[in-house]
Amino acid sequence: MAFLTNEKLVIVGAGGMIGSNMAQTVLTLGLTPNLCLYDIFEPGLHGVADEIAQCGFPGANVTWTTNPEEAFTGAKYIISSGGAPRKEGMTREDLLKGNCQIAAEFGDYIKKYCPDVRHVVVIFNPADVTALTALIHSGLKPNQLTSLAALDSTRLQQALALEFGVQQDKITGAQTYGGHGEQMAVFASQVKVDGKPLADCGLSAEKWEEIKHNTIQGGSRIIKLRGRSSFQSPAYNAVKMIEAAMGGEKFTLPAGCYVNDDTLGFHNVMMAMPTTIDATGVHYVLPQGTEEEMASLKASYDHLCKMRDEIVSLDIVPAVADWGKDNPNL
Repeated sequence: MAFLTNEKLVIVGAGGMIGSNMAQTVLTLGLTPNLCLYDIFEPGLHGVADEIAQCGFPGANVTWTTNPEEAFTGAKYIISSGGAPRKEGMTREDLLKGNCQIAAEFGDYIKKYCPDVRHVVVIFNPADVTALTALIHSGLKPNQLTSLAALDSTRLQQALALEFGVQQDKITGAQTYGGHGEQMAVFASQVKVDGKPLADCGLSAEKWEEIKHNTIQGGSRIIKLRGRSSFQSPAYNAVKMIEAAMGGEKFTLPAGCYVNDDTLGFHNVMMAMPTTIDATGVHYVLPQGTEEEMASLKASYDHLCKMRDEIVSLDIVPAVADWGKDNPNL
Protein backbone atom coordinates (compact mmCIF):
# COMPACT_ATOMS: atom_id res chain seq x y z
CA MET A 1 0.00 0.00 0.00
CA ALA A 2 1.27 3.48 -0.88
CA PHE A 3 1.18 5.89 2.05
CA LEU A 4 1.13 9.69 1.97
CA THR A 5 4.12 9.84 4.34
CA ASN A 6 6.18 7.53 6.52
CA GLU A 7 6.43 10.00 9.39
CA LYS A 8 5.14 9.20 12.86
CA LEU A 9 1.57 10.12 13.75
CA VAL A 10 0.42 9.85 17.36
CA ILE A 11 -3.21 9.48 18.35
CA VAL A 12 -3.73 10.60 21.94
CA GLY A 13 -6.77 9.10 23.65
CA ALA A 14 -6.57 6.13 21.31
CA GLY A 15 -8.40 3.85 23.74
CA GLY A 16 -11.66 5.78 23.28
CA MET A 17 -14.24 5.66 20.53
CA ILE A 18 -12.98 8.77 18.73
CA GLY A 19 -9.37 7.57 19.00
CA SER A 20 -10.10 4.08 17.71
CA ASN A 21 -12.07 5.46 14.77
CA MET A 22 -9.20 7.84 13.98
CA ALA A 23 -6.72 4.96 13.95
CA GLN A 24 -8.83 2.99 11.51
CA THR A 25 -9.45 6.05 9.31
CA VAL A 26 -5.74 6.94 9.17
CA LEU A 27 -4.87 3.49 7.87
CA THR A 28 -7.91 3.24 5.60
CA LEU A 29 -6.94 6.52 3.91
CA GLY A 30 -3.29 5.46 3.75
CA LEU A 31 -1.82 8.47 5.56
CA THR A 32 1.15 6.81 7.25
CA PRO A 33 2.11 3.27 8.29
CA ASN A 34 3.87 4.60 11.41
CA LEU A 35 0.99 5.08 13.79
CA CYS A 36 1.42 5.24 17.57
CA LEU A 37 -1.61 4.79 19.81
CA TYR A 38 -1.37 6.46 23.24
CA ASP A 39 -3.73 6.42 26.20
CA ILE A 40 -3.45 6.22 29.98
CA PHE A 41 -6.16 3.50 30.13
CA GLU A 42 -4.26 0.32 29.29
CA PRO A 43 -7.13 -2.19 28.82
CA GLY A 44 -9.04 0.01 26.37
CA LEU A 45 -5.86 0.94 24.51
CA HIS A 46 -4.75 -2.69 24.38
CA GLY A 47 -8.13 -3.66 22.93
CA VAL A 48 -7.96 -0.99 20.23
CA ALA A 49 -4.40 -2.01 19.31
CA ASP A 50 -5.50 -5.63 18.96
CA GLU A 51 -8.50 -4.66 16.83
CA ILE A 52 -6.41 -2.50 14.51
CA ALA A 53 -3.88 -5.32 14.14
CA GLN A 54 -6.71 -7.72 13.36
CA CYS A 55 -7.88 -5.46 10.53
CA GLY A 56 -4.72 -6.62 8.76
CA PHE A 57 -3.75 -3.33 7.09
CA PRO A 58 -0.86 -4.10 4.68
CA GLY A 59 2.39 -2.34 5.63
CA ALA A 60 1.07 -0.93 8.89
CA ASN A 61 3.54 -0.42 11.72
CA VAL A 62 1.19 0.26 14.63
CA THR A 63 2.65 0.66 18.12
CA TRP A 64 0.85 1.40 21.38
CA THR A 65 1.96 2.64 24.77
CA THR A 66 0.83 4.20 28.05
CA ASN A 67 4.21 5.96 28.34
CA PRO A 68 4.08 9.58 27.11
CA GLU A 69 7.83 9.77 26.44
CA GLU A 70 7.66 6.70 24.21
CA ALA A 71 4.55 7.98 22.45
CA PHE A 72 5.59 11.57 21.77
CA THR A 73 9.30 11.12 21.00
CA GLY A 74 9.82 11.44 17.25
CA ALA A 75 6.24 12.45 16.52
CA LYS A 76 5.75 14.68 13.48
CA TYR A 77 1.95 14.81 13.65
CA ILE A 78 -0.45 14.44 16.58
CA ILE A 79 -4.21 14.29 16.99
CA SER A 80 -5.50 14.45 20.55
CA SER A 81 -8.93 13.34 21.70
CA GLY A 82 -7.50 12.71 25.15
CA GLY A 83 -10.05 14.49 27.33
CA ALA A 84 -13.19 13.51 29.19
CA PRO A 85 -16.22 13.11 26.87
CA ARG A 86 -19.41 15.10 27.14
CA LYS A 87 -22.38 13.32 28.72
CA GLU A 88 -26.09 13.99 28.40
CA GLY A 89 -27.10 17.27 29.97
CA MET A 90 -23.57 18.71 29.79
CA THR A 91 -22.40 21.57 27.62
CA ARG A 92 -18.93 21.61 26.13
CA GLU A 93 -18.10 24.39 28.58
CA ASP A 94 -18.89 22.12 31.54
CA LEU A 95 -15.67 20.24 30.77
CA LEU A 96 -13.52 23.35 31.02
CA LYS A 97 -11.31 22.90 34.10
CA GLY A 98 -10.48 19.20 33.95
CA ASN A 99 -9.90 19.06 30.21
CA CYS A 100 -7.80 22.22 30.17
CA GLN A 101 -5.57 20.69 32.84
CA ILE A 102 -5.19 17.67 30.54
CA ALA A 103 -4.45 20.04 27.64
CA ALA A 104 -1.73 21.80 29.64
CA GLU A 105 -0.01 18.48 30.32
CA PHE A 106 -0.41 17.55 26.65
CA GLY A 107 1.30 20.79 25.59
CA ASP A 108 4.11 20.15 28.08
CA TYR A 109 4.69 16.71 26.55
CA ILE A 110 5.01 18.27 23.10
CA LYS A 111 7.55 20.83 24.30
CA LYS A 112 9.57 18.17 26.15
CA TYR A 113 9.48 15.21 23.78
CA CYS A 114 8.68 16.41 20.23
CA PRO A 115 9.29 20.17 19.84
CA ASP A 116 9.86 19.65 16.10
CA VAL A 117 6.36 18.25 15.54
CA ARG A 118 4.85 19.68 12.35
CA HIS A 119 1.13 19.86 13.13
CA VAL A 120 -1.21 19.12 16.02
CA VAL A 121 -5.00 18.81 15.99
CA VAL A 122 -6.90 19.12 19.28
CA ILE A 123 -10.45 17.81 19.35
CA PHE A 124 -11.51 17.39 22.99
CA ASN A 125 -13.98 19.88 24.42
CA PRO A 126 -14.21 22.77 24.97
CA ALA A 127 -11.95 22.56 21.93
CA ASP A 128 -11.27 26.29 21.49
CA VAL A 129 -9.88 26.60 25.03
CA THR A 130 -8.17 23.21 25.31
CA ALA A 131 -6.39 23.95 22.03
CA LEU A 132 -5.38 27.41 23.25
CA THR A 133 -4.04 25.85 26.46
CA ALA A 134 -2.06 23.27 24.50
CA LEU A 135 -0.66 25.96 22.19
CA ILE A 136 0.59 28.10 25.07
CA HIS A 137 2.22 25.15 26.84
CA SER A 138 3.67 23.52 23.70
CA GLY A 139 5.77 26.41 22.42
CA LEU A 140 4.51 25.80 18.86
CA LYS A 141 3.83 28.46 16.25
CA PRO A 142 0.14 29.38 15.90
CA ASN A 143 -0.09 27.91 12.39
CA GLN A 144 1.03 24.50 13.71
CA LEU A 145 -1.97 23.78 15.92
CA THR A 146 -5.67 23.65 15.07
CA SER A 147 -8.86 22.58 16.78
CA LEU A 148 -11.88 20.78 15.40
CA ALA A 149 -14.75 23.07 14.42
CA ALA A 150 -15.90 21.54 11.13
CA LEU A 151 -18.71 19.48 12.69
CA ASP A 152 -20.79 22.59 13.26
CA SER A 153 -20.58 23.43 9.56
CA THR A 154 -21.30 19.88 8.37
CA ARG A 155 -24.32 19.75 10.72
CA LEU A 156 -25.61 22.99 9.21
CA GLN A 157 -24.97 21.60 5.73
CA GLN A 158 -26.87 18.41 6.58
CA ALA A 159 -29.86 20.29 7.99
CA LEU A 160 -30.16 22.48 4.90
CA ALA A 161 -29.79 19.48 2.56
CA LEU A 162 -32.64 17.72 4.38
CA GLU A 163 -34.78 20.86 4.28
CA PHE A 164 -34.39 21.30 0.52
CA GLY A 165 -34.20 17.64 -0.44
CA VAL A 166 -30.81 17.86 -2.14
CA GLN A 167 -27.59 15.89 -1.84
CA GLN A 168 -25.53 17.26 1.03
CA ASP A 169 -22.60 18.43 -1.11
CA LYS A 170 -25.03 20.58 -3.11
CA ILE A 171 -25.14 22.88 -0.07
CA THR A 172 -22.15 25.22 -0.23
CA GLY A 173 -21.05 28.10 1.98
CA ALA A 174 -22.79 26.65 5.06
CA GLN A 175 -20.33 27.58 7.76
CA THR A 176 -20.14 28.48 11.42
CA TYR A 177 -17.45 30.58 13.02
CA GLY A 178 -16.30 31.61 16.47
CA GLY A 179 -16.57 29.14 19.32
CA HIS A 180 -17.27 25.43 19.01
CA GLY A 181 -19.97 25.66 21.65
CA GLU A 182 -23.35 27.08 22.57
CA GLN A 183 -22.23 30.56 21.46
CA MET A 184 -21.13 29.67 17.91
CA ALA A 185 -21.94 32.12 15.11
CA VAL A 186 -24.03 30.50 12.35
CA PHE A 187 -23.69 32.25 8.98
CA ALA A 188 -26.37 32.05 6.24
CA SER A 189 -25.48 34.86 3.87
CA GLN A 190 -22.94 32.86 1.83
CA VAL A 191 -25.04 29.67 1.59
CA LYS A 192 -26.12 28.35 -1.80
CA VAL A 193 -28.52 25.48 -2.46
CA ASP A 194 -27.42 23.73 -5.65
CA GLY A 195 -25.95 27.04 -6.81
CA LYS A 196 -28.94 29.19 -5.79
CA PRO A 197 -28.52 31.73 -2.95
CA LEU A 198 -30.32 30.66 0.21
CA ALA A 199 -32.02 34.06 0.33
CA ASP A 200 -33.82 33.15 -2.91
CA CYS A 201 -35.00 29.73 -1.71
CA GLY A 202 -38.01 30.82 0.33
CA LEU A 203 -36.77 29.68 3.72
CA SER A 204 -38.85 31.33 6.45
CA ALA A 205 -37.21 33.16 9.32
CA GLU A 206 -38.82 30.69 11.74
CA LYS A 207 -37.43 27.68 9.86
CA TRP A 208 -33.97 29.23 9.72
CA GLU A 209 -34.01 29.79 13.48
CA GLU A 210 -35.00 26.14 13.95
CA ILE A 211 -32.15 24.98 11.70
CA LYS A 212 -29.71 27.26 13.49
CA HIS A 213 -30.82 25.93 16.88
CA ASN A 214 -30.49 22.33 15.71
CA THR A 215 -26.99 23.05 14.39
CA ILE A 216 -25.88 24.51 17.72
CA GLN A 217 -27.42 21.57 19.58
CA GLY A 218 -26.22 18.95 17.06
CA GLY A 219 -23.79 17.34 19.47
CA SER A 220 -26.41 17.10 22.22
CA ARG A 221 -28.78 15.41 19.78
CA ILE A 222 -26.20 12.73 19.00
CA ILE A 223 -25.80 12.04 22.72
CA LYS A 224 -29.56 11.60 23.09
CA LEU A 225 -29.82 9.37 20.02
CA ARG A 226 -26.77 7.19 20.64
CA GLY A 227 -26.28 7.43 24.38
CA ARG A 228 -22.79 8.82 23.97
CA SER A 229 -21.03 11.79 22.38
CA SER A 230 -20.15 11.94 18.69
CA PHE A 231 -17.23 9.80 17.59
CA GLN A 232 -17.43 8.94 13.89
CA SER A 233 -17.78 12.48 12.53
CA PRO A 234 -15.10 14.08 14.75
CA ALA A 235 -12.72 11.20 14.03
CA TYR A 236 -13.11 11.53 10.25
CA ASN A 237 -12.82 15.32 10.16
CA ALA A 238 -9.80 15.35 12.48
CA VAL A 239 -8.01 12.82 10.28
CA LYS A 240 -8.81 14.88 7.17
CA MET A 241 -7.27 17.90 8.93
CA ILE A 242 -4.03 16.04 9.64
CA GLU A 243 -4.04 14.62 6.11
CA ALA A 244 -3.97 18.19 4.78
CA ALA A 245 -1.09 19.10 7.09
CA MET A 246 0.79 16.06 5.76
CA GLY A 247 0.50 17.47 2.24
CA GLY A 248 -2.64 15.67 1.14
CA GLU A 249 -5.93 17.18 0.06
CA LYS A 250 -6.35 20.69 1.49
CA PHE A 251 -8.85 21.02 4.32
CA THR A 252 -11.19 23.97 3.71
CA LEU A 253 -13.94 23.55 6.28
CA PRO A 254 -13.58 25.97 9.21
CA ALA A 255 -10.91 25.01 11.72
CA GLY A 256 -10.19 26.53 15.08
CA CYS A 257 -7.01 28.60 14.85
CA TYR A 258 -5.15 31.20 16.88
CA VAL A 259 -6.49 34.69 16.16
CA ASN A 260 -4.78 37.92 17.14
CA ASP A 261 -6.17 40.35 14.60
CA ASP A 262 -6.42 44.13 14.77
CA THR A 263 -8.80 44.27 11.79
CA LEU A 264 -11.44 42.29 13.64
CA GLY A 265 -10.43 43.47 17.09
CA PHE A 266 -10.15 39.83 18.16
CA HIS A 267 -7.08 39.01 20.22
CA ASN A 268 -5.45 35.99 21.86
CA VAL A 269 -8.10 33.33 21.30
CA MET A 270 -8.56 30.10 19.36
CA MET A 271 -11.71 30.29 17.24
CA ALA A 272 -13.20 28.93 14.04
CA MET A 273 -12.49 31.06 11.00
CA PRO A 274 -12.57 30.63 7.22
CA THR A 275 -9.42 28.53 7.05
CA THR A 276 -7.27 26.38 4.82
CA ILE A 277 -4.96 23.71 6.20
CA ASP A 278 -2.12 22.55 3.96
CA ALA A 279 1.46 21.39 4.32
CA THR A 280 2.47 24.87 5.54
CA GLY A 281 -0.07 24.83 8.38
CA VAL A 282 -3.33 26.65 8.93
CA HIS A 283 -4.16 30.01 7.35
CA TYR A 284 -7.29 32.11 7.85
CA VAL A 285 -9.03 34.94 6.06
CA LEU A 286 -11.59 37.37 7.44
CA PRO A 287 -15.18 36.07 7.45
CA GLN A 288 -17.73 37.71 5.19
CA GLY A 289 -21.19 38.23 6.61
CA THR A 290 -24.07 40.55 7.32
CA GLU A 291 -23.98 43.06 10.14
CA GLU A 292 -26.08 40.68 12.25
CA GLU A 293 -23.77 37.74 11.51
CA MET A 294 -20.67 39.73 12.43
CA ALA A 295 -22.38 40.81 15.66
CA SER A 296 -23.01 37.15 16.51
CA LEU A 297 -19.35 36.43 15.82
CA LYS A 298 -18.35 39.23 18.18
CA ALA A 299 -20.62 37.74 20.86
CA SER A 300 -18.98 34.35 20.34
CA TYR A 301 -15.54 35.95 20.67
CA ASP A 302 -16.59 37.65 23.91
CA HIS A 303 -17.70 34.26 25.27
CA LEU A 304 -14.33 32.73 24.32
CA CYS A 305 -12.54 35.56 26.13
CA LYS A 306 -14.52 34.76 29.30
CA MET A 307 -13.47 31.09 29.11
CA ARG A 308 -9.87 32.12 28.43
CA ASP A 309 -9.92 34.42 31.43
CA GLU A 310 -11.34 31.60 33.55
CA ILE A 311 -8.42 29.28 32.78
CA VAL A 312 -6.06 32.17 33.58
CA SER A 313 -7.79 32.55 36.97
CA LEU A 314 -7.37 28.81 37.56
CA ASP A 315 -3.59 29.10 36.89
CA ILE A 316 -3.84 26.63 34.00
CA VAL A 317 -2.28 29.27 31.72
CA PRO A 318 -0.55 32.52 32.73
CA ALA A 319 -1.95 35.99 32.18
CA VAL A 320 -2.06 36.92 28.49
CA ALA A 321 0.82 39.39 28.88
CA ASP A 322 3.03 36.53 30.10
CA TRP A 323 2.25 33.97 27.38
CA GLY A 324 5.45 34.80 25.57
CA LYS A 325 7.50 33.46 28.49
CA ASP A 326 6.05 29.98 27.91
CA ASN A 327 5.72 30.32 24.15
CA PRO A 328 7.91 32.90 22.38
CA ASN A 329 5.81 32.44 19.23
CA LEU A 330 2.82 34.15 20.84
